[in-house]
Amino acid sequence: MFDNSTRTRLLIPGLAGFYAWAEPIGYALMRFTIGIIIFVHGYMKVAGPGPAGVTGMFTRMAFPAPGAMAYLAIFVETIGTLCVALGLFTRFFSAALAIQMLVILITAHWAKGFNVGAGGYEYVLLLGMVYFYIAPRGGGRYSLDAKLGKEL
Repeated sequence: MFDNSTRTRLLIPGLAGFYAWAEPIGYALMRFTIGIIIFVHGYMKVAGPGPAGVTGMFTRMAFPAPGAMAYLAIFVETIGTLCVALGLFTRFFSAALAIQMLVILITAHWAKGFNVGAGGYEYVLLLGMVYFYIAPRGGGRYSLDAKLGKEL
């Protein structure tokens, strides 16, 4: 664990109880929010262009096996994000989503620079880092993983 001698001290020690109470709730809210954000993005792929349209986009981007990649992207962005939001198989799906965000960053946004307003990678980087943070940590106290008592 951590050596307590290197930890920062609270300016207002009386807030320690609040922070201990709020941290798992904040983490669950963050996990739920990031899951729902990308779920909506994935749902728009299903409701909009559908797998055929996503396959076409991946073909134009020269992805290998664009049809399989389209179904994989849709699955991870819908089922996977709902699982993250609920805290089910959280480590697996968060790792998959972090990797997916990295692929999206490199293939679709990197050449446009940092600024999201210009189509850059700023937002995708943030999403990917949040999923990267969640992956090793798991679902947390308020998750279906915790209720099941097992995680991947």
